[in-house]
Amino acid sequence: MHEGLSLLYVGAVLVLNGLWMMGRIEDREIQVINFFVGGVSLAVAAYAAFGPGADAASVRTAAMTLLFALTYLWVAINRRNGSSGHGLGYFCLFVALTALPTGLLQLAVAEGLWGWWSGVNWLAWASLWFGFYLMLCHRPHLQPLMARTSLTQGLVTAWVPGYLLLQGLIS
Repeated sequence: MHEGLSLLYVGAVLVLNGLWMMGRIEDREIQVINFFVGGVSLAVAAYAAFGPGADAASVRTAAMTLLFALTYLWVAINRRNGSSGHGLGYFCLFVALTALPTGLLQLAVAEGLWGWWSGVNWLAWASLWFGFYLMLCHRPHLQPLMARTSLTQGLVTAWVPGYLLLQGLIS
């Protein structure tokens, strides 16, 4: 259930960040969803790592969740203080380099549709965060492409599966 909670709001933040990169949402406004989703993801990760029943698998899940929680909080803080985004860009590279082997490992042990979906999602997120790194640190002209990619991935890799998980339609 926690995974559905996180994914639903990650979908929202990726879609809204895509719209923001398209110039449809102001810097002051985009902070709200990034602070909110960063906070929700942080809470979910803390519960997974330190809550009742925490084990090696839940700590691993928490560590991976924190990659994204920190990203969203960093976006919000950058919008508040007007930073260039270079530091965030290099952190996005770290996320991409962590998500890539995670996706490959997920695919190697995948059982059933959800296992394959998880592996493909991690690879999609690795490519998205690598694109953010390129855009923020080297190629700002990629922003329109990254905006559309963020919006699309928000719908396909997070919002829809998060909603389906919360409704009990997939597990």
